[in-house]
Amino acid sequence: MAIDKRIIDFIKAHHLLTLATSKDNTPYCANCFYVYDEKKNWLIFSSDTKTRHAQDFIANLNVAGTIALETKEICKIQGVQLLGTILELKEEELKIAKTKYLKAFPYAEKMKAQLWAMQLTFIKMTYNKLGFGKKLVWQK
Repeated sequence: MAIDKRIIDFIKAHHLLTLATSKDNTPYCANCFYVYDEKKNWLIFSSDTKTRHAQDFIANLNVAGTIALETKEICKIQGVQLLGTILELKEEELKIAKTKYLKAFPYAEKMKAQLWAMQLTFIKMTYNKLGFGKKLVWQK
């Protein structure tokens, strides 16, 4: 099933992911800058392996996330809720991802953090431009 273009456009227009992890039945959230790889349907983000959220997703690859437009106008509310799995990027995938990430966030060149991908398996978009509470859903 193809992903609705409105979902793709929304994800591409933003850059801040709230990533939710869980380890030992304890949830945790972190904000991460991302770039979207439409071809792979991945969110590429940077995180040092010493962070709590990285330690969590190394132990449990299943994660959730949100990307939201901040507005008080009901008719403009948009956002996505995401499910996916974390991939450690290596070799050619890492090279391609690094090029995309540094193009979006050139200052990240000075950071030594590792790049990861959230491989999306489920997306639910709230899209009030179509009517209050309207949802667009995609599942792998």
